[in-house]
Amino acid sequence: MPMLDHTHDATATSWVASANGHPDFPIQNLPLCAFSRPGEAARGGVAIGDQILDLAAPGLLPPELALAGQAPLNDFFALGAAPRRALRHLVFDLLRTGSTPRPSLLVPQAEAVLHLPMRVTDFSDFYAGIHHATTTGKMLRPDLPLSVNYKHLPIAYTGRTSSVRPSGTPVHRPNGQRKPAKEAVPSFGRSRNMDFELEMGIWVGQGSALGAGVSIAEAADHIGGYCLLNDWSARDIQGWETVPLGPFLGKSFLTTISVYVVTPEALAPFRVPLTTRPADDPAVLDYLLDARDQSEGALDLVLEAWIQTPSLPAPHLLCRSNSQALYWTPAQLLTQQASNGCDLNAGDLLGSGTLSGPTLDSAGSMLELSQGGRVPLVLPSGETRRFLEDGDTLELRAYGVRDGFAQIGFGPCVGTVTG
Repeated sequence: MPMLDHTHDATATSWVASANGHPDFPIQNLPLCAFSRPGEAARGGVAIGDQILDLAAPGLLPPELALAGQAPLNDFFALGAAPRRALRHLVFDLLRTGSTPRPSLLVPQAEAVLHLPMRVTDFSDFYAGIHHATTTGKMLRPDLPLSVNYKHLPIAYTGRTSSVRPSGTPVHRPNGQRKPAKEAVPSFGRSRNMDFELEMGIWVGQGSALGAGVSIAEAADHIGGYCLLNDWSARDIQGWETVPLGPFLGKSFLTTISVYVVTPEALAPFRVPLTTRPADDPAVLDYLLDARDQSEGALDLVLEAWIQTPSLPAPHLLCRSNSQALYWTPAQLLTQQASNGCDLNAGDLLGSGTLSGPTLDSAGSMLELSQGGRVPLVLPSGETRRFLEDGDTLELRAYGVRDGFAQIGFGPCVGTVTG
């Protein structure tokens, strides 16, 4: 588990003026990214305020950390936690107030092209948001909203890596078979029920060997960082195709992620115990149980979804939730992924599942917000929405807030639906 140290000092400031008081990228955050200027090769960087520190600048990094300047960042994250922490300390000391300003090392974010930070080697999407699973389960199975295995193990499906894209990628409405209850036979065409999912992404850093697995006590060391993740969903296609094998074309057309890797070290102030489960919930099997992970392995982060339509003068908040909606810790998700002996690699991406809260205003999908499409949302412009329409822009945001510490954020995760 990452520990608190001088890099979390809320009074620390940077000679990069825009970092001081920045809602996402103060000096206490220092997330990694892969960026380029137009026409240049991609390289590694660190977000600081509205700038990016160019980690590929000659002579900036010692040889043992030089891989952080190369993009994608898989090889650097594969080194594990110790080099990542060393890089954080080096960059913090370089950027803090009192060190020699070196503005030549900075690139304005507005002038940069942001790429996927890592090459996505595998993608699994969990279903670990307990409130989302319960609410959507009640729509389908009122008498048994959660599957019988739900509280025994983290369940997931294998997603498609080829369609994971960075924030800002247009969202093309997918084609597929649809069969609403009111129609006698299925038809093929554009999805009518486009939806978003408010999720967190977990990047694997240090990998594991085939057949080895990862113990729950060691799992946190294999987590390289976090991002926001929107697993766009064509609910009508998904509903028709999902039985008996689960999501396929209704999900695989696009998954959008935020472009900055927020490290476990940056999130150390926001670690909390896993939410206490009801007394009648089943006991967790030993391979998923570690006392330290239970006491400080969960995260307390605010999660939001905002919509902007052509008729809205400003983005409108759709929902506000919290990462404590996870029924399992990130380490438990990673341990479950590797528990059968499959090998992990730097750049593997785990989706948390939709992190809805217990109330309607904290529901992290249109499926829940519109109660299955039966109760359309009324926006401030007077427009209504059952699901997303062409021209709608959906933005996910996340940030950590705790007394005595600086607020840090993830940067945006944005997509606009097109026809």
